[in-house]
Amino acid sequence: MMRLVSILVPAFNEEESIVELYKEVDKNLKDVEDVEWELWVVNDGSSDMTEKVVLELTEKDKRVHLISFRKNFGKSPALQAGLRHVNGDIIFTMDADLQDDPVELSNFIKKLDEGYDMVVGWKQKRLDPLEKRIPSKIFNSVTSKIAGFKLHDFDCGYKCFRREVADSLDIYGELHRYIPVLAYRNGFRITEMPVHHRERKHGRSKYGLERYMRGFLDSLTTAFLLKFSDRPMYFFGRVGVIFSITGFLICLIMAIEWFMGYKIGDRPLLLLGVLLIIVGFLSVSTGFVCNLITDQNYRKNYSEHHIKIIK
Repeated sequence: MMRLVSILVPAFNEEESIVELYKEVDKNLKDVEDVEWELWVVNDGSSDMTEKVVLELTEKDKRVHLISFRKNFGKSPALQAGLRHVNGDIIFTMDADLQDDPVELSNFIKKLDEGYDMVVGWKQKRLDPLEKRIPSKIFNSVTSKIAGFKLHDFDCGYKCFRREVADSLDIYGELHRYIPVLAYRNGFRITEMPVHHRERKHGRSKYGLERYMRGFLDSLTTAFLLKFSDRPMYFFGRVGVIFSITGFLICLIMAIEWFMGYKIGDRPLLLLGVLLIIVGFLSVSTGFVCNLITDQNYRKNYSEHHIKIIK
């Protein structure tokens, strides 16, 4: 049975790499049995000739497709746009800088055929500067604890997964780093595979120090989604009950002191107690609203992404 493989490549100022990447993809997939392929390049607002280079490829080869943003939105929006347009039964994501070796494409497919839904690349011998490798190790260690399962390289852009995984993902902000975590949350089987990592041949890295702050904030988002996405009241209700009980106890103590003849009208503690009760009530109310929203979407999402139907 012939299968269509989609290779999704976000690109920002990678004019020197695109043609070589295309040739390597063609070389490494043309002899793989029962596989046809297509290449989707998402031009993320490049200021160089990336768009023109890809357009020339689309004219020569109908298997090449281009999505072009008017400005630079980032990797997550680029991947989200691509995942909504690719046609493949099997989908790859890989970087445009040629550090991800296309020779691994067939190995990914073989690993996926062992029964997994997603295979994540593991850059076992990573050819990046030390200032990138050390934060990456910390990130992977923290993410493993948040996610509840271990991978050596959550942030590796070289991944392979089935169509149903792509359909279950909503990637925004900087959540491209947490794609395996989001897939795991939806019940898919995930594994990793060592891949050959190459030195960057052209251009330079597009990521600066600000990525670490964004990554930290998105780790909080991911942790919340993992634990409370389908039961937000467990979070907001817990916070609300703790605040309300604390505020009630403070106000009770203040009331007892008032009956004993003490002045409490100008006591900051009284204001704190009232404030905690109000904040607690608002938090519980927020939990109810979030539960209503979750209830509206739960049945649809559950049937689409959490159940595997075997006919």
